[in-house]
Amino acid sequence: MSFDREISYTFAWFLFCMRLPVQVQAILFKKISGRLHYLLLKRTPEKEGFWQPVTGGLEEGETKVEALGREVLEETGIKNIARIIDDVHYFEYSDSHFIKGYHFIKEYVFGVEVHPTEKIVIDGKEHSQFKWCSLQEALELLKWDENKKALSRLDEILTAKR
Repeated sequence: MSFDREISYTFAWFLFCMRLPVQVQAILFKKISGRLHYLLLKRTPEKEGFWQPVTGGLEEGETKVEALGREVLEETGIKNIARIIDDVHYFEYSDSHFIKGYHFIKEYVFGVEVHPTEKIVIDGKEHSQFKWCSLQEALELLKWDENKKALSRLDEILTAKR
């Protein structure tokens, strides 16, 4: 193994160990001509190739909102968030591979409004594609039931305010 690759693996392991058993999920949305569009990202084939919203773990010392902003930036390149809707959905899931000693991961879901002209930039290491979708299309593409519940709940919140 090359020295650079060994350093890279060591750094990745360090970051992995710093993660807490808490995840945030950001369902990005934008409004164009009165219609809602939701952003989905497709994981690379090495990471199972399914569609999902922006997700990621809290790092030590971070608040959920700080982690949310960091994950949105890392996964989409978006720096300017127009609005955050918190308490959209919450769930727990079991993951025995996540962190030694932790078996249940808590996931907090937020709605994140972005400006219609924001450009998405993915790095290609974690995701291979992105797509702005209608509610129905997003529900068909999402793999996990809890992601579908969260998206449906956000859509209810947003359409009730119209």
